[in-house]
Amino acid sequence: MVPGGWQGGWVFDSVAAELHRDGHHVEAVTLSGLESDGPVDVDRPPNLDTHIDQVAEIIDRSDETPLALCGHSYGGMVIAGVADRLSDRIDQLVFIDAYVPDDGDSCWSLTSDSFRESFIAGARADGRWVAVPDGLDPRARPHPMASFVQSIRLGGNASRAFGRTYISGGAWAGSPFVTLTERLRNDSGWRVHEIPVGHNIARRDPHGLTAVLSALPPDSS
Repeated sequence: MVPGGWQGGWVFDSVAAELHRDGHHVEAVTLSGLESDGPVDVDRPPNLDTHIDQVAEIIDRSDETPLALCGHSYGGMVIAGVADRLSDRIDQLVFIDAYVPDDGDSCWSLTSDSFRESFIAGARADGRWVAVPDGLDPRARPHPMASFVQSIRLGGNASRAFGRTYISGGAWAGSPFVTLTERLRNDSGWRVHEIPVGHNIARRDPHGLTAVLSALPPDSS
């Protein structure tokens, strides 16, 4: 499970606890640079490639099967890159109110003008780290600007098909995902669910999110 901007694996604590009780193994990732005690090297912020490499390495070390890769918001960029690289290890891809990129897209290119403006405003201090927006959990940390602006490279080298699920948080004010959600509803290659609690589904309705994840088909092959 890969969190969105500014957040760590802690955002999935309640969901992970429920899934564990149901017999699933869960690893909620805190992406590089978002550690609770701050980044290892503040002068060298990680980019999107760094985060894809990090999650891919975790999967390489795991022998869990079938494997579902879940990403919230910015985390959708990360899981798309990992799935392109390790498609033979992935059974399900789950985008939780998240960006769904094509080759060459970035979080910057896919998001709304208001979010782009907030990225710029948040990075005004040093141009490297985007400050935590007002209202987020106290555990949130500044997010590396490079990961928001770097374009993803997708080779389309999937060796097998995997299930694709999109979980929408509904039409919350300023959501950049409304048009995407409607497009995917009409795509036979996707299952679309709606948990209309706003963007931060894992915190606002962990039980509802757990229910959707627990109901994923066990194998898509």
